[in-house]
Amino acid sequence: MRGRSSEAFFISALGFGQICAWGTLYYSYPLIVEAMMPELGWQRAEAYAPATLGLVLAAFLTYPVGVAVDRGYGRALLGISSLLVAGLFLLWSLVETQAAFYVVATLLGALQACTLYEPAFAVLARRVGAGRARAGVTHITLWGGFASTVFIPLIQFFLDHWGWREALLMLAFVNLLLAGMYAWQIRPHDDRGIEAAQSEGAARDTERQIVRATLRNRVFWLLLVAMLAYAAAFSAFTFHMYPMLLEGGLSVAEVVTALAFIGPAQVGGRLVIGMLGERASMRRIGCFTVAVLPPVFLALLFFKGNPLIVIVLCCLYGAANGIFTIVRSLVVPEMITPHAYGALNGIINLPATLARAVAPWATAVLWGVGQSYESVLWAITATFTVLALAFWAAARQ
Repeated sequence: MRGRSSEAFFISALGFGQICAWGTLYYSYPLIVEAMMPELGWQRAEAYAPATLGLVLAAFLTYPVGVAVDRGYGRALLGISSLLVAGLFLLWSLVETQAAFYVVATLLGALQACTLYEPAFAVLARRVGAGRARAGVTHITLWGGFASTVFIPLIQFFLDHWGWREALLMLAFVNLLLAGMYAWQIRPHDDRGIEAAQSEGAARDTERQIVRATLRNRVFWLLLVAMLAYAAAFSAFTFHMYPMLLEGGLSVAEVVTALAFIGPAQVGGRLVIGMLGERASMRRIGCFTVAVLPPVFLALLFFKGNPLIVIVLCCLYGAANGIFTIVRSLVVPEMITPHAYGALNGIINLPATLARAVAPWATAVLWGVGQSYESVLWAITATFTVLALAFWAAARQ
C-alpha cells in the first residue's frame, strides 16, 4: 500500500510539473510577444522567429534526451533544465534588443525537449515499465491539461496589471520551484540507479537491434508522418490562437475565456480514457480522435467571430488534443514494440519537433502574405487531414 501511495504521489508530481512546464514555456509565448511587439516595434514574423529556432534545436535534443532517461538520468535532466528555464526567463525580463531576445527565446525553445511530456513519460516508463505506463501517462496528462486554463488567465492578469517583464519574473519563479520539486520527488531509485544502467551493456545492444528493426517497419513511418502533421498543426494553432481569435472579432475577454475552456476539455477527454481503462486500444481511440480535428478547424474558418461557437470548438479541440496526447505517447509500445521507449519516441519526436519549430514562424509568414488568418486556418485543416489519413493507414497495417 505504501509503495502504491508513493508511486501515485510521484506521478502527481510529474503531472504538476507538466502544468508548469507547458504553461510557462508554451502557452505563455504568444501572450508575452504580443505584449512586447508594440513596445519594442517588432513585426510578428520577427517576434515568432526565435520560437522556430529554439524548437529546431529541441528537435535534435529529443533522441539524446530519450536515451539519457532510458539510462537513468531523468532526475538531473528535469531538475537542471527547470533551473536553466528559470534563469532564462529572468534574462528575458531584462532584454532591450532583438539580438538578446533571440538568444534567450531560442534557448528556452530548445529546453522544451528536456521539460515537456516526452521526458516525463520516459521517466515514468523507466520506473513502472512501458507496458504499465498507460494509467500513469493518463494521470500526468490530466494534470497537464490544466496548463492553459491556469496560465493563460494568470499571465493575462500580470500583463493587464503590471506588464510583460513582471509576468516573465513570475514565470521564472514558477520554474525555480519546479526544479526543487523534481530534486525532491525524483529519487535515484526512481531511475533504478545510474550505476545499474551503466552495467546494462547487453541490454543496450538489444536496444540498438530493436531500433534498427523498427526503422524497417512501415507502421513506424506512417506513425512518424502522423505525429509530424499533428505537431505542426498543434504548434501553429497554439502559438497563434490568441491573435487569430482577436482577428476574428472577439474581445480580449472573450478570447481568454474561450481558450480557458481548452484545458478542462483536455482533462475531460483524458478522463474518458481513464474510464475506458485497458478495454479500448490506443489504435481504436486514435482512429476516432483524429477524425474530429479537421472538421473543428473547418468550422472555425466560418464561425471564428461567434464567441459561443468558438467556445464549443475550443472544447472539441481540447478534448481531441487531450486524448491524442495519450495516444501518441502509447501507440508505439502498443502497435510496434514496448522496448526502447525513450529512444523510439525520441526518433519520432525529432522530425515532429522540427515541424513544431517551423510552424509558428511559417504561420506568421503566411499571415503576412494576406494580413489574415484565413489562409492559416485552411493550412491547419489540411495538416490535420494528413494526420488522420496517416494514422488510419498505420492502424490498418
